[in-house]
Amino acid sequence: MTRKLYHGSIVEVSFDGAVCQHAGECVRGMPAVFDTEHKPWIDPMRADTPDLAAHLREVVGRCPSGALRIEEREATNE
Repeated sequence: MTRKLYHGSIVEVSFDGAVCQHAGECVRGMPAVFDTEHKPWIDPMRADTPDLAAHLREVVGRCPSGALRIEEREATNE
């Protein structure tokens, strides 16, 4: 499986299902972003403040397999 990128306003999350161990750290850590009942099941747009984005980074850092990764968005001058 290839790594898939989910876009957010502050950070993006990539996921590789081939290495996922289904430990559930993501779903328990931030169910508003990681919701297996919805498609897509990862929605980084829900981490739309600096505090929520920081929490998302911490939750993704708990992923034991490395299936989840944070991809920092480049700052724009818009």
